[in-house]
Amino acid sequence: MSLYTIIKRPVITEKSQRLELEGVYTVVISPEATKVDVRIAFERLYGVQVEKVNMITTREKFRNSKHGVQVKRKSRLKALVTLKKGQRIADLQKIKE
Repeated sequence: MSLYTIIKRPVITEKSQRLELEGVYTVVISPEATKVDVRIAFERLYGVQVEKVNMITTREKFRNSKHGVQVKRKSRLKALVTLKKGQRIADLQKIKE
């Protein structure tokens, strides 16, 4: 699996912004990725040291309509990446060259 396909995009919510101040970054990752893959991707792409990686699988959300049940939101896999003390990522969109 390529390093560039593991991390899809950052999660931008109030909770994730608050966690970034503590050194925990939240990103949506590929469903096939493992904790080791995420750790290696962060260390190589952003040049930081990762302390731990937690993974969360969100479930699908459904909505009832007159045409039956429809999928409102697909399931996805998120990773909470904790960096070592003193480590920061200025911008998750930019990758270290």
